Amino acid sequence: MSSFFLPAATLWQRELVRFWRQKSRVLGVVASPLVFWLLIGYGSNDLGRFYSGALVLTVMFSAIFSTISIIEDRREGFLLSMMVSPAPRTSLVLGKILGSATLAWIQGLIFLAFAPLAGVSISVGELVPVIAAIFLISFTLTGLGFAIAWKMNSTSGFHAIMNLLLVPMWMVSGSLFPMATAHGWVKAIMWVNPLTYSISLLNYTLRLPNASPGPVESLAVTAAFGLVLLLLSGIFAAQKSTRSAA
Repeated sequence: MSSFFLPAATLWQRELVRFWRQKSRVLGVVASPLVFWLLIGYGSNDLGRFYSGALVLTVMFSAIFSTISIIEDRREGFLLSMMVSPAPRTSLVLGKILGSATLAWIQGLIFLAFAPLAGVSISVGELVPVIAAIFLISFTLTGLGFAIAWKMNSTSGFHAIMNLLLVPMWMVSGSLFPMATAHGWVKAIMWVNPLTYSISLLNYTLRLPNASPGPVESLAVTAAFGLVLLLLSGIFAAQKSTRSAA
């Protein structure tokens, strides 16, 4: 067991130490969604309506910035040293994803401090489900970023793919308008968009309106999506290891 968890814990710690040396990332990740939320929220006179979407946007930005480290590690040779180590590939992937997900989770919690501005009051008993939901969403989005970054060789290409994929996913997830008011093919996309279920899960835990689909369905889809991305990332890492050995 130690051969599995020790490498994962080491990589998790490495991500946190790297972040501690780049504290300016907190400002960039949290400030952009905060400004966006305040402008849209005050403009529509409904800060509460867009709060969960802005919180997920914070987590999404953090996941994008954190998973760039995979491309940087490849350039610096650290990724190759990971692949030739005797540690299981899954433990290495888990450590990288957990480290980046923890950073996204922390920055999501920072944004959670602005909940009173949205008229959202969270009791002590409700705090645990909210925190857990934010971490699950952080893990899922980080897993998606990891799977894409693993196949990329340039940060500019990674940014282009992530913007092309994640921003539209976020826009049709219920962040800007509820599924009930969507029409035609947009509503169909929202039903198959995994981020829709993440937004709904967060709305349920925060007791915000427009929480659809249901809580059990939202939790199941979000957790399943995160697990699939973890397994897919492990497969990508195993393929890389096989090619390196060959």
